[in-house]
Amino acid sequence: MLTSKELSQLDPKLLTGEPHFWPNPSRQPAELAFGSAPSPRSLVDDAASQWREFAPLLIKLFPELESSNGEIASPLLDLTGDTATGDPHALIKADHLLPLTGTIKARGGLFEVLGYAKRNAIEHSFLQPNQSLERLADPDVKAHFGRFRISTGSTGNLGYSVGLAARALGFQVEIHMSADAKSWKVERLRALGVTVIQHPGDFTAAVAVARESSQQDNAYFIDDEDSLTLFQGYSAAAIELADQLAAIKVDVSADRRLIVYLPCGVGGSPGGVAFGLKHIFGDNVYCVFVEPVAAPSVLLQVAVGDAKPISVYDVGLDNQTLADGMAVPAASLLAVRHIQHLVDAFATVDDASLLRRTRELWNAHHLRLEPSAVAGYEAFRALRDDPRRPGFYERASHLIWTTGGSHLPDIEFERLLFQADIHPDLRRKHI
Repeated sequence: MLTSKELSQLDPKLLTGEPHFWPNPSRQPAELAFGSAPSPRSLVDDAASQWREFAPLLIKLFPELESSNGEIASPLLDLTGDTATGDPHALIKADHLLPLTGTIKARGGLFEVLGYAKRNAIEHSFLQPNQSLERLADPDVKAHFGRFRISTGSTGNLGYSVGLAARALGFQVEIHMSADAKSWKVERLRALGVTVIQHPGDFTAAVAVARESSQQDNAYFIDDEDSLTLFQGYSAAAIELADQLAAIKVDVSADRRLIVYLPCGVGGSPGGVAFGLKHIFGDNVYCVFVEPVAAPSVLLQVAVGDAKPISVYDVGLDNQTLADGMAVPAASLLAVRHIQHLVDAFATVDDASLLRRTRELWNAHHLRLEPSAVAGYEAFRALRDDPRRPGFYERASHLIWTTGGSHLPDIEFERLLFQADIHPDLRRKHI
């Protein structure tokens, strides 16, 4: 629990569950912040190198990736038309269209599964250190992998990314989820041959059980709360984005900064991306983490520091949000320790706004998104009228990171659009 003094130092809007914008007072110039981070910034370039090594194997496992040369990459979309509303021009980094999974979690989940498979095969003499990783898709290697189990705790998207890659390689897979996980996310995992175990309680409780159950021979646990490998996999997305911005001649400089809006749950994926962006662009990029008003776990942890873990329950919030990918009560301390001095600001958003933006982006731009995925767009719109927004807001380029939605079943997406139209007081009841 927090002391009364610690509580008094928090923004009252945080404690009452109101949407708000919070510039990070712990933010430091990038060079200084990297100097105190637990990992060197070179992990970003190393991640890109590893992704290139994985590409031939990914093509062999998933032939649909041949057209992209085995890259797990998403398009950069131009969000035209909003200038009429008075908004600055914005771009969409469309991770909801990532191949295979349609979620940013592929960047971390696939990266860690493939890395573990490589290490396992070398350890058991199925792969020579300099041999092509295509060897890992051979039947005898897959049969060997079948003796091992990979597990993780997930709200759905990380579990699917881990399950898809691990099952393609022949591993047994066990995914632990909270009891309120979306049923369609549970069923698509089971369709892959994944064992899904649901637990009472929230995401943190499911992760704890998953961690405990992995303490067995031939088991490997992917820890969404404490995995540097996941964090590193996400970081390479910044290099991909930098190349895309250069291709369309978007200048990122002190005169025209880039503001990036990143949906945030436990903190690993936005943390990895932000770490990579700061590595490339330094202080010319301004990173805003966006969280639900009921579950601002990373904001809270950054606000009180990394000395002890803290939960949203400790400040009277309930972690109840329809943005299931962001419904986590406690932050990843690993992520916080990497980005607490790098992230520039936080914004919190409410469910009603997420529903409204889900419909708005579908109607205006035909973007099929989960509520979690529209969080960045809501923050982008909200900052327009916030007096604490950065002074360069109008002159900046704006980039909204999306994740999740393209794989939503039609009935689930239609249900979200329906909820956006009914009375606000009924929204949570019917979701």
